[in-house]
Amino acid sequence: MQAKLLKLKLERIKTIIIFHKVSLIILTGLTIVFVSAVIFLSFSLAGKNQTNLALEKKLKDVSIKLKFLENQDQYKINLGLKENIKNIQTLYKDSLGLYQRILDLKTQKQDTKDLDKEFAKGLSYLSDLNYSSGSASFKILAFDINKKEADLAAAQVQASAPQNQNILQSNTPPSSGFSVQSVSTDNVNFTVYIIAADLNSTKVVVDTASGSDCGNNCPTLPLSDYVSRSGAYAGINGSYFCPAEYPSCVGKTNSFDLLAMNKNKVYFNSSNNVYSTNPAVIFSGNSARFVGQALEWGRDTGVDAVLSNYPLLVSGGNVVYGGGGDAKFAPKGARGFVANKGNTVYIGFVLNATMQESAKVLKVLGMDNAMNLDEGGSTALWSGGYKLGPGRNIPNALLFIRK
Repeated sequence: MQAKLLKLKLERIKTIIIFHKVSLIILTGLTIVFVSAVIFLSFSLAGKNQTNLALEKKLKDVSIKLKFLENQDQYKINLGLKENIKNIQTLYKDSLGLYQRILDLKTQKQDTKDLDKEFAKGLSYLSDLNYSSGSASFKILAFDINKKEADLAAAQVQASAPQNQNILQSNTPPSSGFSVQSVSTDNVNFTVYIIAADLNSTKVVVDTASGSDCGNNCPTLPLSDYVSRSGAYAGINGSYFCPAEYPSCVGKTNSFDLLAMNKNKVYFNSSNNVYSTNPAVIFSGNSARFVGQALEWGRDTGVDAVLSNYPLLVSGGNVVYGGGGDAKFAPKGARGFVANKGNTVYIGFVLNATMQESAKVLKVLGMDNAMNLDEGGSTALWSGGYKLGPGRNIPNALLFIRK
């Protein structure tokens, strides 16, 4: 009897396999591809002291294979698999974004053991193609990462207290030098690390680790090195870039895509910013000019510095960032900025703020214009020493030099 039942089960399985042959072949292929990505991501968490090059290469291979499967005729005609493929793409992208945020916290010397465990749990669900549980797990992880980032921001505020027992409660920015002050907006106080410089006595430059355009394996330096070699008295990390430890940065490690002109009058990324709608700031003599789109600016080398980043926060004294954009803009954290009020230029960070809150704080401070700078694991501010950071090594920095 058992042999007969076993035979019937085998016949049934055989019938199912024949009937769903195409679907099973494609789904199996997608499963293998995705599980490969899961395994390699898991190994990357276990081997903290190992290079990420193997992980990055594998993720690139996975991306290519996934694209290949999507382009197969069977995929195009088998509508039943589209939802599964969409789930794989969406959750795979979400997992990479969360992994990058965990890496940022590691860069800032934060304990991420609990986050690592949660991330591994989510990956385990995905390896079983349990999309609903995987999605729920990653939502919990995102909440916990937000909390960890908020705790870090709160710790940064607390760390300023011993050095500044009486943090200035003021909505007026300093006229010169470094200051830590509490700014009130919408009945909420935000701690701001801010450095002010008069452009009549200070020259603003951009320094770059590379001497020309670089698309991959680009050089980087700590902010302190930029300050030292340029003879600067203050500085801040510059534009967004692609850190080597990010899996999504395979093939473009430490590169940046935005327009910049360094202190040697070399323009970076000129060709891919001809029609750029990202904002930029231009320093020349005793003036600062902010443009809403880099395409509004030519390639004049008679100025002192050009740097593009996003988003533009304040323009003409009004908040121009209303929310949205990159998912990293929503959580609270240290938000970098470069701003001006007349011919005084400011660099610094608004602590424990969303991007929208940072824009409001800078408006309350009376800034004429303000543009966001990189943050997260790149956070670094220098004035006679590190005030925040040092963070990871960076490809460019904005510096204050005495004239």
